Amino acid sequence: MSFAMGMTAAASDARMAGCKLPAMSNSGSGNQGITVSMPVITYSIKYGIDDVRLARALTLSNLIAIHIKGYLGKLSALCGCVIASTGSACGIVYLQGGSYEQICATIKNMIGNITGMVCDGAKVGCAMKVASGVSCAIQSAVLALRGNCVCETDGIIDKDIEKTIRNLGEIGSSGMKSTDQLIQRIMVCK
Repeated sequence: MSFAMGMTAAASDARMAGCKLPAMSNSGSGNQGITVSMPVITYSIKYGIDDVRLARALTLSNLIAIHIKGYLGKLSALCGCVIASTGSACGIVYLQGGSYEQICATIKNMIGNITGMVCDGAKVGCAMKVASGVSCAIQSAVLALRGNCVCETDGIIDKDIEKTIRNLGEIGSSGMKSTDQLIQRIMVCK
């Protein structure tokens, strides 16, 4: 967990500080691209995963993040690392040989945990949010692989995975509109 958090946060920190190296993008965001890929890459480095399996895990990670992002719209006060780290959590479950059900449980664990993280603008401090997302991703993956999943009776979690994702999208798109305006007002009035 520390290796994945450190590598991902370092990449985000460097990017936000102006590093000129290219970064993978996901859903139009470099930080989301870093968060959706670096935890999966670091896992594969740590455990000697072959390139084909890594490519499949990265594809899954990116596609899940893109799918979830589709419910949020272009701008949301919901921090993008919530979505990106959900994707990377699923990529890690895939690398562990997890099942479809375990990947769904991972998504529910992520949504049940860090849904409320707000975006207050792109900045160097995003690296801390990225590290939190990666930590949650690994915890959620491990729990799902051990058969633990946030219950459908908890908060916005539904028995159906697509409904759970739609619930997250509704919070991020409709529910946080006033939050977005408040954050903008605070930032402009500093």
